[in-house]
Amino acid sequence: MENIKALKWRYATKKFDSQKLLPKGKIEVLKNAFNLTATSYGLQPIKLVIIQNKELQEKLVKYSFNQKQVATASHVLVICIENKVDREFIERYFKRVHAIRATPADILQPFQNFLIGDFEKKHIDEISVWATNQAYLALGTLMTVCATEAIDACPMEGFEPKEYNDLLGLEDRNLESVLVLPVGYRAKDDMFSEFEKVRRPLSDVIIEL
Repeated sequence: MENIKALKWRYATKKFDSQKLLPKGKIEVLKNAFNLTATSYGLQPIKLVIIQNKELQEKLVKYSFNQKQVATASHVLVICIENKVDREFIERYFKRVHAIRATPADILQPFQNFLIGDFEKKHIDEISVWATNQAYLALGTLMTVCATEAIDACPMEGFEPKEYNDLLGLEDRNLESVLVLPVGYRAKDDMFSEFEKVRRPLSDVIIEL
């Protein structure tokens, strides 16, 4: 029930207290939560950019449909996808599996070959959609952990990815921004924090067979 209480406390923060910063320990929790999130095949075609720079945050506001949370948040998390998921990317994953689990190569090889063959047949746009789906999984993980850690957050799809990419130099890293998550602490005068959640009744959204 503590998890449910935390999820009820959570809301899409409209106004952050710009004077309050998240301690390093909280940021470390979010880093680890991102890295531990589930992804398809365990391939992790995503990276997280963490911004704690007020000047840069201010520049990002105009590329975020003027949502001030980007400027006033303690940190801004930008979830990105890898632009290249190819043979080399997949081989690196299986090398990690072997190094960490000591799984024999002859056991790993068939699955490795399957994934390489499967991804080589996919169009780049198809891979991009697949990777973006993994970014949403990570967003869900981060938002849940934020709630349990009493960190306020505001998930955003409303921003201009190309402008973010250019300003943050993401293309040089073979990355593309897909989601933005300002995090910090809610302002005391954010009236939205007191609003009752509006949700459909459980009987409307749960089907038990």
